[in-house]
Amino acid sequence: MIKLIIFLALALGLGYCGATVKLGKRTFFGHVRAIWHTEEVQDLEQGVKETAGPTVHRVERGIEAGYNEIKNGGSGSGSGSAVKPPAQPQPTAP
Repeated sequence: MIKLIIFLALALGLGYCGATVKLGKRTFFGHVRAIWHTEEVQDLEQGVKETAGPTVHRVERGIEAGYNEIKNGGSGSGSGSAVKPPAQPQPTAP
C-alpha cells in the first residue's frame, strides 16, 4: 500500500513538473506536442496506418462479429466449443 502511495505521489509530481516547469521556451509536454506535430512524425504515423491498417480492420471485424454473436445469443459463448479436440491415435492392426 505504501509503495502505491509513493508511486502515485511520484507520478503526480512528474506530471505537475512536466506541465508547469519551462525547459527553454516550452514545458516538457509542450516539447512532446511540438515533436508530435513535425512532418517526420506525421509521415511515420501515416506509414504505420498504411502498414497496420489491414490488421486493424481484421481485428475490428472479429471483435464486431464476436459481439454480434454474443448479442444474438449464439453458441460461441466462450465455452471453447469452436475448438476441435485433438485427434485420437488410431489402433494399429496386428
